[in-house]
Amino acid sequence: MNIQIENLSFRYPNGVLALRRVSLEIAPGEQVAVIGQNGAGKTTLVKHLNGLLLPTEGRVRIGDWDTRHYSVAKLARRVGYVFQNPDEQLFTKTVAEEIAFGPRNLGYPGERIQELVEDALQLTQLQAMRNTNPYDLSPTWRKMVAIASILAMDTPILVFDEPTTGQDAASVTRLAMIIAELKRRGKTVITITHDIDFCAENFARVIVMGGGQVLLDGPARTVLGKAEILAQTYVDPPQITRLGLRLGLAEVVCTPQEFLDAFEKQCAA
Repeated sequence: MNIQIENLSFRYPNGVLALRRVSLEIAPGEQVAVIGQNGAGKTTLVKHLNGLLLPTEGRVRIGDWDTRHYSVAKLARRVGYVFQNPDEQLFTKTVAEEIAFGPRNLGYPGERIQELVEDALQLTQLQAMRNTNPYDLSPTWRKMVAIASILAMDTPILVFDEPTTGQDAASVTRLAMIIAELKRRGKTVITITHDIDFCAENFARVIVMGGGQVLLDGPARTVLGKAEILAQTYVDPPQITRLGLRLGLAEVVCTPQEFLDAFEKQCAA
C-alpha cells in the first residue's frame, strides 16, 4: 500500500505554518527514517498519515484513500501509530488486554485476535508480562507494550515516533529486531528519530526535514554524507560516518561493518 503526499501544507490554528508544500511518495514495504531538529515538521507530517491532522492545502493518499474523506478510525486499519510517550496509549489492566484492544476494535474474530496477541508478545519479548498491569512496568517496557498494541493491529503501514527515546541498549536492539522482522513481512515502517546511529543502521531511506520542508530525501548512505546540509538542521552524521569522512574513505559508510569493508579496501589499494 503506497503513500502519496502531494503539495502538503499545514497551518496550526495559532497561525504557525508547520509544513510547506511537501511532496513525497513512499512505496509499499519501504523502511524510512525522518530526521531533523525539533520544530522541523516531522511529527506534523506523520500525523497526516492516519488523519490526526488534515491538510490545509494539498492531499495525502494512503493506497486509494484520500485522508480527507476517511475518519481516524477507518485509517487505523491501514496506518498504525506508536506515540512517543507510551502513557498516551495505555489504559487497560493487563498487557494482554492492552494488546488485544486494537484488533478487537477492528472487528477481527476471536481466534485471529489471539494469534495477533501472541505474535506481538513474542516480537516484543513481553510473554512473561502478559498478565501484568502496564503501569507496573518500567518506562522501557511500557514502550514495548505500546509498540505491541500497534503490531497486533496488523496494519500494512506503521509509524514510530521517537521509539528509542529513554530506551536502554537492550531495548534498542529489540527495536532493531522488530523493524527487521516487519521488513521481512513486507510492512512499511516510517520512524521519526533523533538517534542518528539507530537511523543509519536500520533504515535504507532517510528524509531530512527543516522549516517544514524536505531538505534531503534518498538512500541513507547518500543523505547522511551531506554534512553541510545536515548541519542546517543541527543534525550530525553518525559517528562512524564522520570517522570515515575524516579518514578520506572512498565511500560514505553508515554502519561499523561498512566502515571495516571500506577501510580494508582502502588499505589494499
